[in-house]
Amino acid sequence: MDAIEYIGLAMGLAFASGINLYATVAVLGILGTTGHLNLPPELSVLTNEWVIGAGVLMYLIEFFADKIPGLDSFWDAIHTFIRIPAGAILAAQAVGHVSPEAQIIAFLLGGAVTTASHGTKASMRLAINTSPEPFTNWTASIGEDIAALGAVWVSINYPYAMLGFVALFFLFSLWMIPKLFRTFKSMIGKIKSYFKSKEEGPSRLGA
Repeated sequence: MDAIEYIGLAMGLAFASGINLYATVAVLGILGTTGHLNLPPELSVLTNEWVIGAGVLMYLIEFFADKIPGLDSFWDAIHTFIRIPAGAILAAQAVGHVSPEAQIIAFLLGGAVTTASHGTKASMRLAINTSPEPFTNWTASIGEDIAALGAVWVSINYPYAMLGFVALFFLFSLWMIPKLFRTFKSMIGKIKSYFKSKEEGPSRLGA
């Protein structure tokens, strides 16, 4: 792999980490351990059995937490402080052997990409959770798991393609995330207005 391919790998891992960090760590560790992937030296720690075990365990917890409306958004909020720095570190470590300059660039870009993918995921879940039925939530969760694992696979096999995708996704997220937040804010305002009108109704009748 040349330097650009390693950057593509790094950005792909950052993207996947923002969606599902634990699945990304577990899959990389398993592939590295079984010899299906030659991890960069700086990422060889992921092949440690304890790291793989922790990744699998946390993925299983997230798998169920991510399917419960409301709890999934709480989980995403907490993981704002976990996925973003972890994604940036994974990106930096993926190119650590290329040069110190590449490592710093990958860390900065990786943090931005992880923020974009995490922010898009969290914003879409907030919008989805305004619906009372759980099936949309389950479908989104499973789709996100597939997207994260697919991103890891593409990053390994087609790093140039992954780099192009991440660039387009980043631009898309800059446009989409504010719209999703405005939509969610509008929905919350309507819900508050509805309950306020319900409260005012009985009080007027009593008067």
